[in-house]
Amino acid sequence: MEILEEKKNKNKPYKPILDGIPDWPVYQLSKNRKEFLDEVTRKSIDRILELRPTRKQLIDELEATVYREQNRIKRNRWRVDPKDDSRFWSTTKNDLVEASARINDASDKTHEEILKRIVDRYANEIAGNFKPNSYRLTRELLKIWFSRLLNGSRVKKFGAFFRHQYTLRDKIQIVGKVKQLRKLAKKGTVVMVPTHFSNLDSILIGWVIHSLGLPAFIYGAGLNLFNIKIFAYFMNSLGAYKVDRRKKNLPYLETLKMYSNLAIQKGGHSLFFPGGTRSRSGLIEKQLKLGLLSTAIEAQRNLYVENPDAEEVRKIFIVPVSLNYNFVLEAPDLIEDYLHAKGQDKYFPEQDKYGSVQLLKFLFKFFTKGSNISVSIGPALDVIGNYVDEEGHSVDNHGRLIHTKDYFISSGQISKDKQREDEYTRMLSQKIVNEYHRINRVFASHLAAFIAFEMWQRKFPKLDLFGLLRLPEEDLEIDYNEFRETFKRVRKRIYELHDQEKVYFATHLKGKVDSVLKLGIENVGIFHLKRPLLFNKKGNIITKDLTVLYYYHNRLVGYDLEQLI
Repeated sequence: MEILEEKKNKNKPYKPILDGIPDWPVYQLSKNRKEFLDEVTRKSIDRILELRPTRKQLIDELEATVYREQNRIKRNRWRVDPKDDSRFWSTTKNDLVEASARINDASDKTHEEILKRIVDRYANEIAGNFKPNSYRLTRELLKIWFSRLLNGSRVKKFGAFFRHQYTLRDKIQIVGKVKQLRKLAKKGTVVMVPTHFSNLDSILIGWVIHSLGLPAFIYGAGLNLFNIKIFAYFMNSLGAYKVDRRKKNLPYLETLKMYSNLAIQKGGHSLFFPGGTRSRSGLIEKQLKLGLLSTAIEAQRNLYVENPDAEEVRKIFIVPVSLNYNFVLEAPDLIEDYLHAKGQDKYFPEQDKYGSVQLLKFLFKFFTKGSNISVSIGPALDVIGNYVDEEGHSVDNHGRLIHTKDYFISSGQISKDKQREDEYTRMLSQKIVNEYHRINRVFASHLAAFIAFEMWQRKFPKLDLFGLLRLPEEDLEIDYNEFRETFKRVRKRIYELHDQEKVYFATHLKGKVDSVLKLGIENVGIFHLKRPLLFNKKGNIITKDLTVLYYYHNRLVGYDLEQLI
């Protein structure tokens, strides 16, 4: 089967699959927000008590939670954190000390009351708050602002800034299984799982969802985005729920998973980044976080449990998405974090050095210059990782229909089996990673960056990565003709991989080699002050920042292209 399909008329908008916002699942959840959060709290507590059944185990877990939270407040406080954070956790600590003193009193329920207080707080911190009027306003603001930037950049006249000659579709190409996605969103619940490279990803995916005529999805957005005012406004308006990667304690993680589980069960189309955080290295994700991913499997099993005799139960579809950029604003800081961790075995917490002003400047640069984005929609999977057809039926490797329900049956009954579902989660995770690499869309800039860095590695074989990155700029120059021949050879291999359905590539990669090569070099990290690749006066290839070039090079790691350099 063909990996990706292009829309014939990319400027023609897709018709919404549902008539109005009141029909959207996300609206129904927000309409019953209090009842939904009460259910999240109640079931989260039940799950935690199941995992920590004795009073001592629970008190130990609560003490660990308080300690970690107070440590977070001291060491890594964010602007978006609640103003009463310190007071809440200080009060909770005092109450817990008193409860611990009564550990042998079987009638004392203080520790359970403390658990409820903590989980209820977490549920309200996590919860999104979709508001139709805010959503409509945000959607129109984004369309108008981006359209103005596009028109103002394409036509150098003042009046062009106020016309709609160009749209975001001229800038952002959406390719892949769009028809299947739209069809399945009517039949079941879609969980979209994109790659994650930039803070721009959340807004980009939000626009893509709207552009495809889909109802708003429930977002799992990193809480760090809410530190940036402009992002916080957009995310709040779109109903994003917040994922705080600093919090690793059991009550928080179980509450977060329960929120996702119940939202999916209730039909809310959902989106989260299974890589957990932005790729520090520039690599396509190879190891996914399994927590939120497991909630889709749990939700599907619960739907079968609740409807044991139904002929058809609403299915949950997993849709991998690959985001493809020439430029990532945060690349210099991300790769620096990665190299620190790789070289010194240190953990660096999520930091964002870009405020609203920096992001606005970047958006202006992006929409007024020639750097495009591609969004590749992968084929849908069921929660076990099987492909599904256009009607949503699961099929095996031989194209035969299979029933997802059968995966949850043991001794003739639908049952909960944590060990079994953990294995399903790992299977699904690996399938998503494979799909990321299959639907990855190779840009000329990706190929140019990969080849240049690999050629320098071959030139200095005795140096390890860190030694190579310390080389002075004057030692880094590649003869154009040598680069050109290597580029042709590796590009041919990309074509072969495409024919084998192992990768995809942008249409511009098929042009004449000199034109494609020039396009690639000009677009690698196009807006960085120190360019990762450029031509010198002799027409050869040089770099002003080998470390950032390494970040962009990593996009094509995993295809065994190194042997062709």
